[in-house]
Amino acid sequence: MLRRKARRAQRDDHGDPLDAAQERRVRAVLALGGVPQTDLPDGVQQVRLRLLERAAKGDEAPRDVSAWAAVVASNLAMDWHRAKRRQERIGERLASLRQLEHPSGEDTSVLSLAVAQGLDELPDSQRQVLVLRFFADLPVRSIADELGIPEGTVKSRLHTAVRALRARLHEDEVV
Repeated sequence: MLRRKARRAQRDDHGDPLDAAQERRVRAVLALGGVPQTDLPDGVQQVRLRLLERAAKGDEAPRDVSAWAAVVASNLAMDWHRAKRRQERIGERLASLRQLEHPSGEDTSVLSLAVAQGLDELPDSQRQVLVLRFFADLPVRSIADELGIPEGTVKSRLHTAVRALRARLHEDEVV
């Protein structure tokens, strides 16, 4: 309890409710959720704003700020997708993903692009739990608590999403 208060006080002294590790996690969740690189800073600011709004309303800080921030980032990514679908066709978005540079080698680039496309094809609810579990490294229980759904639902969505993504990668002969 004292450590948590000390961390909170330290963050308050700097004026930033997210530490560097939390910001990196938020950026990763947003990126893996399909938000373009150019929109990542706005997404991070939205997470900060929501945390500051909680404090301004007098709400207690989340027990696990990192998990809370990852879920908020995941929700922002879902919101972004909904807005994007209303404005543009999914094909235009996939074309822009192909233009990104992948410095880690051609094989990794092909795999990264295939995974990104596979994630895009998943329903929002499946993509959200997959990103939170495997990319934000949240345990099933935390995901269930933060999303307000049963653990069994999280597990079911994960199972279905992993199967669909695996099938997509085999279909494209990436793995």
